[in-house]
Amino acid sequence: MDVAEFEFWSKRIAEWSAAYRDTLRDRPVRPDVKPGEVLARIPEQVPEVGAAFSLIFAEFERDIPDAMTHWQHPRFFAYFPANAALPSVLAEQIVSTLAAQCMLWQTSPAATELETRMIDWLRQAMDLPEGWRGVIQDSASSATLSAVLTMRERALDFKGIHTGLSGQPPPRIYASAQAHSSIDKAIWVSGIGQDNLVKIPTRSDFGMDPDALRTAIREDRKNGLQPAGIILCIGGTGIGACDPVEAILEIAAEEDLYTHVDAAWAGSAMICPEQRTRWKGVENADSIVFNPHKWLGAQFDCSVQFLKDPTDQLKTLTLRPDYLETPGLDDVVNYSEWTIPLGRRFRALKLWFLIRYYGLDGLRQRIRNHIAWAREAERLIGETDGLEIVTPCSFSLFTFACTDGDAATAALLHRINADGRTYLTQTQHEGRYVIRFQVGQFDCTRQDVLDGVKALRDLVQASPS
Repeated sequence: MDVAEFEFWSKRIAEWSAAYRDTLRDRPVRPDVKPGEVLARIPEQVPEVGAAFSLIFAEFERDIPDAMTHWQHPRFFAYFPANAALPSVLAEQIVSTLAAQCMLWQTSPAATELETRMIDWLRQAMDLPEGWRGVIQDSASSATLSAVLTMRERALDFKGIHTGLSGQPPPRIYASAQAHSSIDKAIWVSGIGQDNLVKIPTRSDFGMDPDALRTAIREDRKNGLQPAGIILCIGGTGIGACDPVEAILEIAAEEDLYTHVDAAWAGSAMICPEQRTRWKGVENADSIVFNPHKWLGAQFDCSVQFLKDPTDQLKTLTLRPDYLETPGLDDVVNYSEWTIPLGRRFRALKLWFLIRYYGLDGLRQRIRNHIAWAREAERLIGETDGLEIVTPCSFSLFTFACTDGDAATAALLHRINADGRTYLTQTQHEGRYVIRFQVGQFDCTRQDVLDGVKALRDLVQASPS
């Protein structure tokens, strides 16, 4: 493909992209396809001869968009959003054109220094103390794994990276029963093992019980085990649970344990001063992760890990062979040394475009709207005959269920998602099957939320008695 053809198709794809975004409300949120349907349309044999791009694009239009779940649909109320505000989409187009590998300062000077500035802009936006630093990761899973590896090495006096875990006291990690499954996976991948992830019971508000945490740590020490770190939850995936940050971090300080705060979804809300009571005391943590690609609107993937002091994570993850040296520039920041992958994308650009375009005021207003509209949806659903609220709004997430039991709730969810007007997901809460309703798609409006509520109420009223 020469530059002229690239220019033509870039314009054509831009036109298609604009039309796609403009017509999302007219599409069902989930496609009506069966497993294997798309696969059957794609030839089994790899092509030996190239094709004109016009043919490739025509096949794309025919086979792909209508078989996608539309994550940018304004009535997508399932999971947490993977938002893609349009300014960040434009940034990604530029990033794809530049095609830089941003592993070192010398391979990407502007990308490295823009990342440094964007981390500090977000630090200011969340009112974290001066001196905190950070790095842009691909996802919260990678940030959590980085923190768990740091906990492991710190507990083992940084010997594990050389000698492994054999013969060492098992490191113990403590987390809430509401913790995300990425924490379990980090424990597996780090070699610590599932048996050494201690799930602490929760209080009546579903936050971690500090007294139970203190007891678990002391019992482990008494039994010759090695407490290594605590992972706190702000806005858990199931029901939006929040741990009592201040009380848990006091225990961590007493026990000299490394701490990581998983605020992957709800952390974005901390640009709103009125929400910061939910993580009061967080400045005493060691590591915090939140995903701008969720509620803040940055195109996936873009996860920010803040570090009060990066020294221990750098000691854990830095590996600098000769070919990655930057002669004469020993003091430059190489963000690949802060993370597990060596290769890194230019993720800072979309944050820059996003924040410059909307400003903090514009981003705050979206989050405040989502919270207000979620509470309105909670009220309306709670007033619907045959439905009840199971867990109240936490930020912009609540759960509900049918009063007739789990089977009725599961059947209702199936009808909602088959209907196509909105998309919701389920979870288990205290042994009960419940439906999650989460408002956070970047461009949704109050009317979209009301339309989603109307769709599910229509289906409740139409269901056989």
